[in-house]
Amino acid sequence: MGKNIHITHDKTNKTWDVKEEGNPRPVGTHGTQSEAIDQGRDRARQNESELVIHDRNNRIRDKDSYGNDPHPPIDKKH
Repeated sequence: MGKNIHITHDKTNKTWDVKEEGNPRPVGTHGTQSEAIDQGRDRARQNESELVIHDRNNRIRDKDSYGNDPHPPIDKKH
């Protein structure tokens, strides 16, 4: 399983960043959260890892797992 991917809001630049866990620099910067999520989802699938989506205050608002999760969630999001 690869490094988790985080979608965070940069208040200074007013952008949405795609960050790989453990790397302080973003691997992508976007004008909208939706664009950042699209890139992050692709990267999480490649890494077989978690996609962690943060809100404007950088609190976690959602997670999606693209790895081999031994305890998958009961709810089935699409």
